[in-house]
Amino acid sequence: MVAIIISACLAADPKVCKDHRVPLNENYNAARCYLYAQPHFAKWAADHPAWEIKKWKCVDGNVQDL
Repeated sequence: MVAIIISACLAADPKVCKDHRVPLNENYNAARCYLYAQPHFAKWAADHPAWEIKKWKCVDGNVQDL
């Protein structure tokens, strides 16, 4: 399983940043994640308007790095 890690900061206070995990469908691998990630982080951004995405990456969804 693969997940997208979104690193985002609060729009009102850019010093407050946090990583957010977005798990993906089991059919995704790392290459597919990078190709098709944009709709997932676009939806995340729409659902979290107080946050600004600074960067993102695809990681093994089993990794508990947050």
